[in-house]
Amino acid sequence: MTGSVNITAATVDPALLDLPWALPLELWPDDAIATLPKGISRHLVRFANLSGYVVAIKETSSELAKREYDMLRTLQKLDVPCVDPLAIVTNRSSADGEELKSVLVTRHLRFSLPYRAVYSQSLRPETARRLVDALAVLLVRLHIVGFFWGDVSLSNTLFRRDAGAFAAYLVDAETGQLYDRLSNGQRENDLEIGRVNIAGELLDLQAGGRLEEDIDPVEISNGIVARYRTLWQELTGSERFDHSERWRINQRVERLNALGFDIEELAITTEDSGTRVRIQPKVVDAGHHSRRLLRLTGLDAQENQARRLLNDMDSYRAAFDKQDMDEEMLAHEWAARVFEPVIRAIPKELRGKLEPAEIFHQLLDHRRQLAQDSGRDIPLAEAVGSYVENVLQFRRDEATMINPPTDAFTAPITLPTAGIDSDENSDENSDDDEEDWRLKV
Repeated sequence: MTGSVNITAATVDPALLDLPWALPLELWPDDAIATLPKGISRHLVRFANLSGYVVAIKETSSELAKREYDMLRTLQKLDVPCVDPLAIVTNRSSADGEELKSVLVTRHLRFSLPYRAVYSQSLRPETARRLVDALAVLLVRLHIVGFFWGDVSLSNTLFRRDAGAFAAYLVDAETGQLYDRLSNGQRENDLEIGRVNIAGELLDLQAGGRLEEDIDPVEISNGIVARYRTLWQELTGSERFDHSERWRINQRVERLNALGFDIEELAITTEDSGTRVRIQPKVVDAGHHSRRLLRLTGLDAQENQARRLLNDMDSYRAAFDKQDMDEEMLAHEWAARVFEPVIRAIPKELRGKLEPAEIFHQLLDHRRQLAQDSGRDIPLAEAVGSYVENVLQFRRDEATMINPPTDAFTAPITLPTAGIDSDENSDENSDDDEEDWRLKV
């Protein structure tokens, strides 16, 4: 590194000093750059390898870099899904003294993809709708904490696969403002910005031949409005019902949980007549299932992934008649007998393809399909072997997406079977039976 720079960060990684700050970002050498898919940005953004992980570096002005860094840190404290801000680098200059732009450094979100890379060839209608649904959920969460985005778009969002759906993360907070509470006008303004931007982004994909012909970009973009309003009403809307219908309180809570949200407080007011009750969720937060799974098993998963794993845990309880077992004991047993053996059975060279929770979710889907095709229950070991050989090894590595898709592997995969017994190899004792329990399909 030539010259001096100023680095502002909560915790400075010394490896930051080794990056070529004396060069404009566009001239950085290949050995400093990580090749990752990226979205459209008004600023130059490049990825770099740093201490065993990848960072995104965005050139901008020092004022905007400082503002966005502070905003991202604030959003993190509010538990909003967003990228992790690492540092601001200012006072950059070239070897001949030319002043260079400041940069914002954020940690690359592992297993995440920009919307253009979600499907490398064409974007199917159901995928396009899932992306918009995920963005609507993110926008609701931002508005609940009082954040006005000002530039809602697919390009300013990263997506992680979440059990067949997608979870959305805010990437660009440059235009955002944080208020105590947003007005209806501010929320509608953000919603309209998102609707117009999404339509434009999908039309751009369509012009490039990356959108299937039966997708209507305007119809898909209008979907964010409907999805957003449904979520907002469920999360913040007041509800009135007769005193005799108090069961509807539980029904409301269940609907919110089904949408992936939890409730911290309810305001229930009995009116003068004593015959009507009003319910108002005061403080809400996403992640009901992921928090429950983390508490029970220590597994940190996306919301839909967590819901799928918890459902599998419930199926395990029913399959082995463990209705009276303590929930925490059951979770420990399920993790030790089912989840962990499956993950251990994945060859080490393939474990970076997907997150463990996503691998397990996809395995359940694969096992169910095998059972439907064959008309019989499929042992867990057989399902794992089939999934590895026929599905997982052909996926791109979503941990970093550094390399492009490769040709199909030709070497056979030898599947470790420790901890997972097939029907033919299992003993007659109940422990072995439980270790290879069968998902009811």
